[in-house]
Amino acid sequence: MRNRINGKQLNRKSEHRKAMLKNMASGLFEHGSIETTMPKAKAVQPFVEKLITIAKQDSFQARRQLESKLNDRKIHAWVADPNVPDSRKENPYFDLPSEEDIKFNRYGEVKKAPRLVQHILTNVAPRFADRDGGYTRIIKTGRHRLGDGADLVLLQLVGEEEGSEVSSDAVTGRRRQADRREAFAASLGPVAATETEEAPVEEAPVEEPEAVEETPVEEPATEAEASADEASGEAEGGEETDEKASE
Repeated sequence: MRNRINGKQLNRKSEHRKAMLKNMASGLFEHGSIETTMPKAKAVQPFVEKLITIAKQDSFQARRQLESKLNDRKIHAWVADPNVPDSRKENPYFDLPSEEDIKFNRYGEVKKAPRLVQHILTNVAPRFADRDGGYTRIIKTGRHRLGDGADLVLLQLVGEEEGSEVSSDAVTGRRRQADRREAFAASLGPVAATETEEAPVEEAPVEEPEAVEETPVEEPATEAEASADEASGEAEGGEETDEKASE
């Protein structure tokens, strides 16, 4: 029975799972954003946030705890790697070191580069000094992994909401529609825009209603006139009966 087991196994052994979470956390601290599946992102998210909380203490004890939980290694070697294109060397989350701080030996191995733990203490932790939690966020990309069709998501550090949430290489339909609208607005020019804004609105002429002839309304007769009309009517009716009888 699966009792008293904390967390997800992710279909891996314990040693494999721990190594995977350490590598994912290291990549997130180095690049500020990683792409993975939803179960892996939910598994590594609390691990990363606990490391940031420890790093905010900025003490020797915090450094030792980070070194025990992560594999301290040299980072940012991809900044000086000639095989990496320049478009991928831009990082909106951290100020990348210069190429002078990174050196390679004659075999192409990294000889000198910033350390991961030092990078966490100096660059990552100060960003969240006024934040009590929620250092990361998960963004659904709407794409699926080839093979098993797993949902791909982005795990990012909070703090760059004004930037692009998805990789600039992926062009979505909404982005293409926005580009077409901007191109159409630019083709109109400023003159057409001002003319459309300042053009007076012509009001429709108001049609006058046709004159309607008023029919005279007969006033109701008074009680005296009504009784007189009835008496005259009865008298005329009696005379007609007498004439018929004489005939």
